[in-house]
Amino acid sequence: MEAMTRRDVMVAMMAMAAVAGVAEGQNSMPQTPATALLPKGGDFPTDKSRIFRMSEMPATPNANGGWGWAVIHGTLPTGEFVECHETMLPPGKMPHPPHQHPNTELVLIREGKVEYSIAGVAQPPAGPGDVIFTASNVMHGMTNVGDKPALYFVVSVGKQG
Repeated sequence: MEAMTRRDVMVAMMAMAAVAGVAEGQNSMPQTPATALLPKGGDFPTDKSRIFRMSEMPATPNANGGWGWAVIHGTLPTGEFVECHETMLPPGKMPHPPHQHPNTELVLIREGKVEYSIAGVAQPPAGPGDVIFTASNVMHGMTNVGDKPALYFVVSVGKQG
């Protein structure tokens, strides 16, 4: 496992800033599948700068009653894979069972209260404005422990292959 470099952290921070800038006030769920935005091959073009407007992005319903907005998914010209999405997680629900993966994740909480487990240990609840960092290959999971939907962005960065 490689340590994150300053460059890796900066790429993640730039992605978080871009996502936060377009997200304000976007809580409705459009009905078009998110896959309609993806070009052939499933990746967004990452070689051109642009603004991702949440008001123009479709959402996909999740099996747990929530929804997700795919923002970006692809490999940057510098070689890092980046994926970003927003999720609405209903009260009492998990997005999926605890898992681990080689990429690094940042979870930016917009609304609600979630409990995050890291390597099987529940952390104190995180709320609006909190950022959760999960290192590569660490088991992690999340549950909405609040009484209203939780809205959060996930920014995932890693090397592919």
